[in-house]
Formats: sequence, C-alpha cells, structure tokens
Amino acid sequence: MEELTASLFEEAHKMVREANVKQATAEKQLKEAQGKIDVLQAEVTALKTLVLTSTPSSPNRQLHPQLQSSGTRGAYKHVGGHSRNKSASGAFPSSPGKPEPSSVTIQPAAKEDREMDSVLFAEFLMWKEHSSLDRSSVFLSRIYREDIGPCLSFTRSELSQLVQSAVENNSLTIEPVAMSALPMVKASAVECGGPKKCALSGMSRLCRHRIKLGDKGSYYYISPSSRARITAVCNFFTYIRYIQQGLVRHDAEQMFWEVLRLRREMTVAKLGFYHTDQG
Repeated sequence: MEELTASLFEEAHKMVREANVKQATAEKQLKEAQGKIDVLQAEVTALKTLVLTSTPSSPNRQLHPQLQSSGTRGAYKHVGGHSRNKSASGAFPSSPGKPEPSSVTIQPAAKEDREMDSVLFAEFLMWKEHSSLDRSSVFLSRIYREDIGPCLSFTRSELSQLVQSAVENNSLTIEPVAMSALPMVKASAVECGGPKKCALSGMSRLCRHRIKLGDKGSYYYISPSSRARITAVCNFFTYIRYIQQGLVRHDAEQMFWEVLRLRREMTVAKLGFYHTDQG
C-alpha cells in the first residue's frame, strides 16, 4: 500500500509539473501572440494614415517606395524630361563679355489650363456610384481601350497579356537589380530577357529592373521604358482601388481630375517618355 501510495503521489506530482509546464508555455505563446497583434494593429493604423494622406498626384514616399530614387533626388527637378538643378547659381557659366547669371531672365513656365469633358465625367460618376474593377463598365472599358491596352502592348504579346493580368490581380512585383551581381543568362532562358535585353520589347537595353508575375513565376528583365509603362498602369489601378475601398477623401471632381492625370501618364509612358533616377 505504501509503495502504491508513493507511486500515485509521484504520478500526481508528475502530472502537475507537466500541466504547469504546458500552462507556462501556453501563457508565453499567448503573450507573444498578443504582442504580434499589437504590432500588426499599429502597422494597420500607420498604413491607413499613409493611405489617407497619399494620392498619386501627391504620393507619400513611404507608402510608394518605388518612387524613391537611388540617390539624392532632392537637389533636382524633372522639367520636360530633363534634369534641372533647382539652384540658379552655376546654371550658366560666367565668361568675359557675357552677363552674369543674376542678370539672366528665366521665363516662368506657362500655367496649364483645363476644361472638363462632360461625357467622361458622367461615365466616371456612373462608375463611382457602384465602383468595381469590372472592365465591362463604360468608364473602365474606355480606359482599357484607350490607355491600358496600348500602354501594355509590347512586342512579346503573350507576355504582355500575362503582365496585364498580373497588374489587374495586383500580383506583379517590380524590383531593382544589383548591376554588380547580375547573373549570366542561359540560352534556355532567353525569353526572360537579360541584363542588356528587355524581355517585353526584345530590344537591347540596359535593364536595371525585373518583374515577377505572381509568387512562383520567373523573373523577366525590363528596360526603363517598359518599367515606366507598367508603373503608370499600376498607379492607375492603385488609385481606383483606393476609390473603391473608400480611402480617398476627395470630392468627385477632384477624383476625376486625378484619374485624368493618371491616364495622361499612361499615354506619355506609351510614347516612350520616362524619368530617370538621379544618382
């Protein structure tokens, strides 16, 4: 009886110890989970703040890292596709018999005027009433036909369709490529392009970026022009998703003009104009 009692007490103590260990582990995991939840909630709050204070016309650089330059862009301003230093000093070299820079008069840029197209605005209002990404709406159908389709129409048509689908599904990734660590492209991977050949246009260009279509797709090297065209379409989709989700705190007319600005960006990119990062 004494041995049985001792055995039972020992077993009971063992069970209590195991229960205490399990309880301590569970409490630790709960505490870690609560900490992660707090972090995620803080990130969501911060993201909402960034979204509400960012529009494509005035983007928040923290929310759109693809807009960041690789160098110090602050000292430069893009004007007409060229980089121009904001400072007037040193812009014009001094030479004997010529006026000093301070005496040179720079004409201010002409102010852009605009006039609303009532048909386009009506189409936008109809779409906004029941906003969706369904391309069958009159509003999106026009933009697909006039802007998105031409902007994403590359020489390699099959890959172009895949890129468009990835943009629509928000599953396309664009990332910079370290030029010093570019891999050699094998003959079997020619369709993916390479450091000096754009996979979309097939032209020989220095490719500083590559895209990935989804999580498991291959990487495709793209030229600066191709990247600008894809980015322009991505910016448009980002903004109309913001509208659809109710994250844009502007009136309908402001939203409409922003949509038109994004449409113009797609047209300009399609024509081959793009900004280059300042090193």
